[in-house]
Amino acid sequence: MSASRRSGTTDELGPDEPERDGSDLLAALLDGMDAALCAFDVDGVVTHWNREAERILGWTAAEAVGRHGFAGWAVRTADAEEVETRLLSAMEAPGRQVHEFALLTKDGGRVLVRTQSAAVRGPDGKPAGVYCAFSEVHAQIDLERSIALSEALFENASWGVVLVDADLRPAVVNAHAAQALGTGRTSVLGRPLGELLSQGVEELESALTHVLAEGAPPAPAEMWVSVRTPEGDTRRCWRSGFVRLSSPLAEEPVPLGVGWLFQDVTEAKQTEQEAALLRFRSNQLHRAARAAAECEDPGEAATVHLDFSLAGFADHALVDRVAGGFLQDDDVPVRLVRAAATPAGAPGPSLLTGKAGLPVRYADGHPALQCAERSGSVRASAGTTDAEQARGWAVARQWPPDVVHSLCTVLRSRGRTLGVVTFLRGAGRGRFERADARYAEDVAVRIASALDLADRIART
Repeated sequence: MSASRRSGTTDELGPDEPERDGSDLLAALLDGMDAALCAFDVDGVVTHWNREAERILGWTAAEAVGRHGFAGWAVRTADAEEVETRLLSAMEAPGRQVHEFALLTKDGGRVLVRTQSAAVRGPDGKPAGVYCAFSEVHAQIDLERSIALSEALFENASWGVVLVDADLRPAVVNAHAAQALGTGRTSVLGRPLGELLSQGVEELESALTHVLAEGAPPAPAEMWVSVRTPEGDTRRCWRSGFVRLSSPLAEEPVPLGVGWLFQDVTEAKQTEQEAALLRFRSNQLHRAARAAAECEDPGEAATVHLDFSLAGFADHALVDRVAGGFLQDDDVPVRLVRAAATPAGAPGPSLLTGKAGLPVRYADGHPALQCAERSGSVRASAGTTDAEQARGWAVARQWPPDVVHSLCTVLRSRGRTLGVVTFLRGAGRGRFERADARYAEDVAVRIASALDLADRIART
C-alpha cells in the first residue's frame, strides 16, 4: 500500500513516481538517533540495526540484520542465553526494562552497555518483537551525573545560580539567587536585569555579553551592585563566575545563554576594605609624625599633620582658633579666627594665616561653633542633589562652593579647647561616617598639641 493511501490522502502519484512504503523514512529516523537501537522479531532474529549501534560495536547493519540473537558475534557464547532471555522477556513484561551487560565489538573488545528494551506489538495487540536501545554505560553515567549536578545546583546550592538566556534575561533561577535578588524564583524569570538592580547592571550585562562572545573569563569577578528591594536599594558585593552554555545537538556551537554563579561576599569585602583603610590611615599618621618632627616651627608642624590627613579623606581642611587662645568661659559666645587653610584653587600645602588671624563670620548654629561648644565632633551634609542648593548651603557656611559634606572636630590640649579643625568633601565623595570622625579626632589631637606648643613658645 502506498504512503498516500495509508495516510488517507487522495493525491495521485505521477506516472513515473515510484510508490514508496516509508522504509527510507524509517531508516533515516533510526540512523539519526543519538542512541544505538536494534530490534528482534518474536523468534529473536535481528530486524533493525542503526548507525549508532554500528559505531559502538563496529558491526554494520548488513552484518547484523538477519542474525539470530547476539550469540557468537555480539555476545560471548557463554553469556548468550542469559542475554537473549533478558532481552526477549520484555515482550511479556509491561513497560520498559533496563539491563546492563557486556557486548562484543567487531574487533574483539568488550563494551559495557545499559539497555532499555520494550515489546513491539502488532496490529492485533500481540507481541511482534522487541526493540532494544542501548548506550555505553560511561556515557549514560556522564549524562545522569550532568542532570543530577544541574538539579542539585538549582535546588540545594548554597550560592546563587542563574541561567541567563541570549537576551540577557534570567531563564532559570535557584532559591539562593532569588533570595539574593529580593524576589521569588518565578517572578524574576524573563525580566530585564535593570528591573532587579539599580546599580552595577551595566557591568554585569557587559560581562554576560563578553562570555557569550568570547567564553568564560579566567577567574571570578567581584561586582558591587545595588539590589532593588521593597525596603529600598541594598548595596552588595557578589563574587561571580560565568560559563557559556552551548547546545550539544548543533553541528556548530550555538549559545544557549550563560550560567552565572555568584556568592555574596559583602561582609568579607567590607572587612577587607576597612582593614586596608585603617592600615593606610595609620601609615599616614606615622608619616605625618615623622615629617612634623623635622619642623622647627610648631605651627608648620600643625599644617603638616593637616596635609597628610587629607589623602583619601577630604578635599579641603580649615583650622579655626578660639579668639584669645582658648575657650575660658562656657557662658561667653565662641569666637573663632582663621589659623590655617588648604588652598581653595590649585592643590598645595596648607597655609598659616599668621598671628593676626582674621575672624570668621560664622552664623549661629554653624557646625564649627557647635563643635567648640560641645567639645565633640559634628557632621553635616547638604542633604540635596540639586547643585545650586548645595552651592548655597556651602557658601552660607563660609566654605568653598563645591562642598557637600563636612566634619568638624574640636582641638583640645591640656584640658582646654583651642579651636576647631574642619574637613570638607565635595560631591565626588561620600558623607563622613563614625570611623571618619575617629580618624579626624586622632589628627586633631596632633594638630592641637602642635598649636599649643606654638603658643607657649610665642609667650616665652
